[in-house]
Amino acid sequence: MSIESSPDDKANAAGNRPADSAVRHRVIGLSFLAVIICYMDRTNLSIAIIPMAEQFQWDKATTGVILSSFFFGYVTTQILGGWLADNFGGKLVLGVGVVLWSIFTMLTAPAAIFFGAIGIVVARVTMGLGEGVTFPAVYSILSNWTPVTERARAISFTMSGIEVGTIAALLLTPPIIVRLGWEYAFYLFGMLGICWWIAWHFLVSSTPEKHTRISPAETALIRADSNSLPDRVKLPLRAMFSHSAVWAIIVAYFCANWVSFVFLAWFPTYVYEELGVDLASVGFVAVGPALIGAIGMNCWGWVADSLLRRDISIIAVRKIMNSAGVGASAAMLFTIGFISSVPLIITLMCLSSFFGSAAMSGMGANPLDIAPRHAGTLMGIVNSIASIPGIIGVAATGLILDATGSWTLVFWSLGGVATFGMITFAIFASSDRLFE
Repeated sequence: MSIESSPDDKANAAGNRPADSAVRHRVIGLSFLAVIICYMDRTNLSIAIIPMAEQFQWDKATTGVILSSFFFGYVTTQILGGWLADNFGGKLVLGVGVVLWSIFTMLTAPAAIFFGAIGIVVARVTMGLGEGVTFPAVYSILSNWTPVTERARAISFTMSGIEVGTIAALLLTPPIIVRLGWEYAFYLFGMLGICWWIAWHFLVSSTPEKHTRISPAETALIRADSNSLPDRVKLPLRAMFSHSAVWAIIVAYFCANWVSFVFLAWFPTYVYEELGVDLASVGFVAVGPALIGAIGMNCWGWVADSLLRRDISIIAVRKIMNSAGVGASAAMLFTIGFISSVPLIITLMCLSSFFGSAAMSGMGANPLDIAPRHAGTLMGIVNSIASIPGIIGVAATGLILDATGSWTLVFWSLGGVATFGMITFAIFASSDRLFE
């Protein structure tokens, strides 16, 4: 009598190893860590720039140019990174990106010491080239590794790495600067990316079908809501640029990034100069909004997926999360301009971050709704255009402060930009699968 092998037995025998039960969670977890490191390396300069500006005698305009220089490289590789990830695998593209930006993070200090402002600008631009592929590659990976009913949580959790990375940079950079010098903030953070790549290389594949330890049951679960994605797909670039639903995401991201990038670059300086907090304590004060944002992002992801499981339409969930969250966040930003109490200002910034984080379950998950087969490419388009505020918004803030010295004007402008993005998404967004 013969005993027929089960699919699990066959899969395990082929790989000579037992199948894991939740490989997708490991992929999501490592993607989350990549985003954390991405934002640690991006954010540490916002604190390191304080002693650097004092040492090298940079004014606010020069400081603004240095802080924004990263984005000249960042916008360049977005679309290319998304296309490469969709066609050749997010694993390879994200891995190369992390190694590239980690190397140039470590080279930031020597560049500044030997070549001054020009040197650090070149290093930051090159670092931006590496980080530019991050989110397109992550979206390409998540489109392959997450069922529809888990996507808001997966996106929210992964993107909460933005806040966690910001928190880590804000808390770790000041003591590193005080004890070792500002140079070591770049040396130590850069090494983290190299360590991450080793784990990424051995534990992750671009698709479930290519993973050697995933069970057939988990692959079936992932593919239950979406067809298996081909290795290479035709790029509907012209169609993407001509559809209003794509522009709704672009505008929403553009506005959200304007607020986020200005906050990341200038909030430590605001805390140090306007609120009068000493350098060693800047990170602890500035970390509040980022921490609350990380918590909120994951809470809102669960809320959004719960609404979907109750048969509320996808587009209704996306618009509700985006409108309610961004609307409340903008209201907090407008209010900050009218008050002077430091504890109240920090409280309002935390509330703004908490409510604003709901947008990741709205506009943030929307690319996976309308273009699951081209999620990396679409995110490359979106993030490429939405990275422009990192150049003009961050630099313009330095010019505003040099010209007027008004932080109130800065917060009012952020509230107005956020409101415009919210309205645009509410009117034009769609959840229909538009690109196959």
